[in-house]
Amino acid sequence: MVIGIRKPHESAEGHVTGKAIYTDEQRILAGMLSLYPVTAPHAKARILNIDLAAALAVEGCVTLLNAADVPGHNNTGVIVADEMLFPTEEVSHWGQAVVWAVGTTEAAARKAAEKVLVEYEPLEPVLTVAAAIATQSFHTRTQTIRRGDPAAALHQTDHRLSGELAVNPQDHFYLETQTSWVIPDGEGHYQVYSSTQHPSETQTIVAEVLGISRNQVVVTCPRMGGAFGGKESQANPYAAVAAIAAHKTGCPVRVKLNREHDMTLTGKRHGFLGRYDVGFTQDGKITALDAHLYADGGWSLDLSPPVLSRAMLHIDNAYYIPHLEVRGDIVRTNKVSNTAFRGFGGPQGMLVIEEVMDRIARTLNLPPELVRERNFYHGTGDTNTTHYGQELFDNRLMRVWEEVQAKAHFDARKEEIAQFNQTSTYKKRGLAITPVKFGISFNKVCYNQAGALLLIYADGSIQLNHGGTEMGQGLHTKMLQVAAQTLGVDLQRFRMMHTSTDKVPNTSATAASSGSDLNGQAVKDACETLKARLAPVAARLLGYDAPEDIVFEGDQVFCRTYPAARVAFEQVVEEAYNSRISLSATGYYRTPNLSWDPVAGKGRPFYYFAYGAAVSEVEVDGLTGTFKLRQVDIVHDVGESINPLVDRGQVEGAFVQGMGWLTMEELVWDETGRLRTFAPSTYKIPTVSEIPERFEVHLLERAAQDGVIYGSKAVGEPPFMLAMSVREAIRAAVAAFGQGGEVCLSTPATPEAILAAVEAVQALPLSRGGGQVIPQTAVFKPLE
Repeated sequence: MVIGIRKPHESAEGHVTGKAIYTDEQRILAGMLSLYPVTAPHAKARILNIDLAAALAVEGCVTLLNAADVPGHNNTGVIVADEMLFPTEEVSHWGQAVVWAVGTTEAAARKAAEKVLVEYEPLEPVLTVAAAIATQSFHTRTQTIRRGDPAAALHQTDHRLSGELAVNPQDHFYLETQTSWVIPDGEGHYQVYSSTQHPSETQTIVAEVLGISRNQVVVTCPRMGGAFGGKESQANPYAAVAAIAAHKTGCPVRVKLNREHDMTLTGKRHGFLGRYDVGFTQDGKITALDAHLYADGGWSLDLSPPVLSRAMLHIDNAYYIPHLEVRGDIVRTNKVSNTAFRGFGGPQGMLVIEEVMDRIARTLNLPPELVRERNFYHGTGDTNTTHYGQELFDNRLMRVWEEVQAKAHFDARKEEIAQFNQTSTYKKRGLAITPVKFGISFNKVCYNQAGALLLIYADGSIQLNHGGTEMGQGLHTKMLQVAAQTLGVDLQRFRMMHTSTDKVPNTSATAASSGSDLNGQAVKDACETLKARLAPVAARLLGYDAPEDIVFEGDQVFCRTYPAARVAFEQVVEEAYNSRISLSATGYYRTPNLSWDPVAGKGRPFYYFAYGAAVSEVEVDGLTGTFKLRQVDIVHDVGESINPLVDRGQVEGAFVQGMGWLTMEELVWDETGRLRTFAPSTYKIPTVSEIPERFEVHLLERAAQDGVIYGSKAVGEPPFMLAMSVREAIRAAVAAFGQGGEVCLSTPATPEAILAAVEAVQALPLSRGGGQVIPQTAVFKPLE
């Protein structure tokens, strides 16, 4: 039995010893050239003139690239063609690459780039969501999803609140920056090695930029040093630039961004502005919600439409809202083109409803956890159906909610914290619990498919290919387990091959937490095909005539009813080869029963939902605004885990990354549109010192999911949103510094933001509660 076993990551030893090879760590080829960008010093400006003469005179400069060197389309847009690879008339964000220098070394390319002279005429940029709304700077038309009649219900409600929340962006900060190699073969074909989550899309973009067909481009992804969505579409421009250089020079070309360039050139998690009007009863049940979400798309569209769509689909999180209307707009600003990031818009939408829940609780002087629980999806029919019309047939909300409260001793600790806060003047503690309901499948239905290729050699060794990419998340490890389990053989027989478009074509991105779901089923399909071919061979070797009774298990093959007689797997393989039976097979899978009508805003966009709940405890210093995360307890639903060790790592990593987003990762642009937090010296991500003293992760037991690979569920993204419990725990601690009333807490909850919130609650008058609607007295920080 291989499924359900705690197996180390297949590349764990390579990771910790440094032997794992990434794209730019391959053996450098003879004559390989390097690239370096010439970047714009304006957020918006007209290009008046480009002078390349001095740069071309630099020793080691081979050539310089601009729009004139593009043999095909000068565009890398993935949904619409609005993303010029080389700007020709205007630059659209500070730091945009205008020209790329090609040198014999990276140092030579950098020196040449410094000599390129570009004349600009600065123009007035749009730098904030508020400015974009004021100037009607939008990428697309407004999207709407509606259930019931929110306008009428709001007029009839017992209580009503309105407000807005600015949700901060986030940098991916993967360890391996954007990297590509392109090797021409001299016959019009190109081998691309790219740190990309979507090899087939990178193949498509490179082919379009070069003006050739896709079969002339092979894209291979060895492995990635992190991605988190930042290499789903944004790896494409760098592969495309390297391909143009290879086309022009006939030489192999590499590009690897330094950290500053990676942060100034690439898109982030979308910043959002959420505005809401909510009605609720005296006992805290929401009756109606009217919300408008504005996503900062940046200068081009990229993947903003599906990101916004998922935010709108997750604005309910775990809560039944009988009357709900959510509208969404993508604003156009002169910033980097924002893109996919773990959760893909879901976290931004969910943060808005969690803000609403806390405001309702403090308005009514009720415990926030009670208000959340009272609003859960429950029962059957309408109360268990989302605002877009999908019923939660597998609702496990109360299960994870009650289990995490029990494991965390929630009630007892809440009393202990209340006692601590009564005796501590300058430090206060807070405890909070938040739920997660997250839909699993790609928003775009056609992406919910996958392929695999399995090659068995005559000695019984096996090569495994599939369309998913490995970025450290353990996908390859799980696929090896799926293949070994299905074929009934030892893991040591397998060699996992690099993901490559010449092995598995037309792949979907490894994203949307669907890597194991899709590719696992495709791998299993390929294995079942080969087993069906091998079973008659094994039956013949064993002297039986019923191949349907043949079992593959423990590296041996035997009859279910006569298990004593067995043959080795390699013996069956050798006999199959001698009998001229094919020992290679493709596998394929498409997720069934998905539907979505974007006009009506109705359908079944998700195959299933993942559920989780987290309890977090913090201690806030009222003099400095700093906090310490004391304890975290998580119960998360991963179905029947394929690999509990890998899944636990995903839960922990996602939670910590989510905590970083909500408490410390602050992107700051100045008044000219220049990013000022472009390095770890100014952009802080969580380190080991931010990990809680006690971090307890429990995978929900007896939770196998029907219709998925070996009963498992997706785990990459859903735990990210569990970190909202940290923000709510901070809010609870801040509230303890006051005498009641609302707590207005900006995101991220940096020490400055926490200190401002503490000062605000200390200035509030005593809250009488009992249903009184308390006005929002603090202004949320504008979205930068």
